Amino acid sequence: MPPAVEAAPWLPLRTLTHTTPAGPVAIPLDDLDPYRDLDDPVPPARLDADEAAEWQRIFDSAVALLAATGTAPGPGRLDPARIRAVVPYGRTALDPPAPPTVGVSASSGDSFGAMLISRPGSALALAETLVHEFQHSKLAALLHLFPLLDDDREERYYAPWRADPRHLTGLLHGAYAFTGVAGFWRDRLAQPEHAETAAYHFALRRLQSRLVVRTLLTSGRLTAPGQRLVSGLARTLDGWLREPVAPAALARARTAAALHRTQWRLRNVAAADGPDGALRFRPDRAFWPDTRTHAFATRPAAPLAPDEHLAAGDPAAALDGYTEALARDPADPHARSGWIVARAALDPGPATRRTLARPELLQPQPSR
Repeated sequence: MPPAVEAAPWLPLRTLTHTTPAGPVAIPLDDLDPYRDLDDPVPPARLDADEAAEWQRIFDSAVALLAATGTAPGPGRLDPARIRAVVPYGRTALDPPAPPTVGVSASSGDSFGAMLISRPGSALALAETLVHEFQHSKLAALLHLFPLLDDDREERYYAPWRADPRHLTGLLHGAYAFTGVAGFWRDRLAQPEHAETAAYHFALRRLQSRLVVRTLLTSGRLTAPGQRLVSGLARTLDGWLREPVAPAALARARTAAALHRTQWRLRNVAAADGPDGALRFRPDRAFWPDTRTHAFATRPAAPLAPDEHLAAGDPAAALDGYTEALARDPADPHARSGWIVARAALDPGPATRRTLARPELLQPQPSR
C-alpha cells in the first residue's frame, strides 16, 4: 500500500481476496474495528504491508486446500466466500516467525462468519481453523433460532480439547466444531502430502467428538431439536469410527486421547466424589498447556523424551522415563499421566483399566 495512503487521515480496510466461479470475493482482514477482540474496545493494530501480504499468501494456499475436496457439501467442508471477516490476532509484522499451528482462534455468536485468528506459518493449519471457527458460527446461529439444550451453566464436564471443566453449551460447541475438524482431516486422507498427519487427526478428533456426543446424549438436557442435532452427529461419527485408519496413526491418536483425559482428571478432579456422587474439583486446579495433541501427530524418528518413546510405540522405554521424572517430582501430573498410560499399554488388565478410569486416586492431593 503506498505510504501516501497510509498517511491519510483515514485508514482503508484491508481485505483477503480470492476468485470464485461467480467472480472475485473480498473478505475483510480487519485490524481496525474497536470490538474485534470480542471484549472491551481496543485501538487499531495495523498490519504492516509485509504481514498483510503474508496473510494473503497463506490464505490463498488455505483456499486451495479447501477447494481440493470439491464443492459437494459435507462435514468439514467450507466455501471461503461464506466467511464475513478474518481478524488477525497478536501479530502486526513478519518477525518473529509464525508458529506452524494456530495459537489463538475465536468467534462470537453475535458476528456470524467472523473469526479472530493468530496467523500460523502453515496453510493447512489456517484451513483447519477456518473450518473450526465457521462450525462455531453455524451452531451459534442455530442457538439463536432454537433452544438446543437446558444448560445450568455449571462447569463440570470433560472436554477433550480443554484444560478446564466445561458446561453443556461449551460441550455442544466443541462437539460440533471438532466433528467438522474430523471431516476436514478425513478429506485429506487421500492426499499423499498430508496422509500421515490427516490419519492421526481424523482418528483423534472422531474419537474425542464421539465421547462428548455420548455425554450430551446421556445428560438428559437436550431439547427435541438438540436431540436431533446431536443424534445426527453421533450417526456421522459412528460411521467414521468404522473407517480404516493407518494402525500407527490410530495407536498414537488413542494414546494422545488417553493422555489428555488422564492428565485432565489428575489436574482437575479430587480423589473423593461429592455427596451426590458428582465430581468434586481440586481447589488448586489451574490452566495447563496441552503439549501432546500436536506432538503425537507424527512418529518421532529418534525418540529421547518419555513422550516421544510413547508416541513411537515403545511404552517400556516411556515408562522408565516417567518413573525417573516421578522420582524427582511425585506430584507432576504430566509425568504421572504418562506413567499411567504407558503402564496400561504394557499391562492392559482390569487393574490398569480402573486406574485409567480414575487416575486421580493415584495423585497426591493438596494439603488442606
